Amino acid sequence: MKRLWFRLSLWITILASVLGLVLAVPAAISVRAQAVSTPTMSGNYITNTYTTEPFVNVRAGPSSVYYGNPIGELPVGATAPALAVTSGRDWIEISFSSGPNGTGWVYAPYVTLTGSPPIIEPPPTFTPIVVSTIDPAIIATFSLKPTETRLPTFTPPAPLVIPTFPVSPVETSPHFPFGFVIIGLGIIGLLGIVISIVGRR
Repeated sequence: MKRLWFRLSLWITILASVLGLVLAVPAAISVRAQAVSTPTMSGNYITNTYTTEPFVNVRAGPSSVYYGNPIGELPVGATAPALAVTSGRDWIEISFSSGPNGTGWVYAPYVTLTGSPPIIEPPPTFTPIVVSTIDPAIIATFSLKPTETRLPTFTPPAPLVIPTFPVSPVETSPHFPFGFVIIGLGIIGLLGIVISIVGRR
């Protein structure tokens, strides 16, 4: 019985050792491959540690608007030699083969700087030349300049002439007093009414 347990324990130990070797060898090879694929740098260099985006932009100058679009990209975890840093330590000049003169610029807060590259003053920001593309003929067509109109000349009216009529003299001829005739007739009518009333009594 003891020999059976001994043999069983021996086989379990051998099986565990073989399984451990089978699992450990690929892991060691993978770690070695990673170590070989990730180059080690010395001196002044930067490492992209901005994990929010898959890469950071590499520009031709120390500005987000320098020469328009970026000239390249630096993936997360990638390294590049650091050549210089601006006085404000916000932009870092790196060695970049596809950039002008083999250099490029990255935004400092997005990367980790190792070493102490020299501090330089940033070059002036590129300003594109603005060229007018508007046709002068179109401007003349839609010109909003008002057309000058000459005002009419004011002519004063002729003076107003008021006609005058001669006053005719009043004729003073004797007239018959018709008022007395009317009053007399009224009195006679009243007397007739009074007499007729008294005669009926």
